[in-house]
Amino acid sequence: MLLGAKSRTVDDNGRLIVPSKFREDLGDEAIISVGLNERCLFLFSVAEWEKFDEKVRTLPITKKDAQGFVRWFLSSASHVQLDQQGRLLIPQVLREWAGIERDVVIVGVSSRLEIWDKVKWEAFYKEAEYKYKEISEDLTSTGF
Repeated sequence: MLLGAKSRTVDDNGRLIVPSKFREDLGDEAIISVGLNERCLFLFSVAEWEKFDEKVRTLPITKKDAQGFVRWFLSSASHVQLDQQGRLLIPQVLREWAGIERDVVIVGVSSRLEIWDKVKWEAFYKEAEYKYKEISEDLTSTGF
C-alpha cells in the first residue's frame, strides 16, 4: 500500500528519483498518466494499472463522453522504467501538463502515487486541511 508524502526534485533531464519506500510496491516498471480532477500525475504499478484498465474497459463504447474520456486519459499514459538508482523519466508533455519544473511532492494514495508540483500540492493541502473536519463529518453521515 502506498502511503505518505515525500518531497523530491526533478533533474534537468526530467528524471525523478522515486523514494525507496515506494519502489518496493511500484516495481521496476510503472505507468504514468495525467491525474484526474487536479493537475497532478498518476503513477501506477503495472498490476494496479491492469485493475484500472479492467474498469476502463467496462465503459460503454456507445457513449460519446465515455469514449472521449478513455481517449484523452489513455493517450496520456506511458510505460516508464525505473533505473538502478530508482529514477524514472517523466515525459515532457506530462511535466508541462502538470506544471512540473523542479520541486515536486510524491504522494502515496493507497493504490497509486501522485506527483505534484510542490507549490500546487501545498495549496491543495492547505485547502484540504481547512475543509477536513467538514468533509469527514459528511463522510461519517454516509456510513464511512
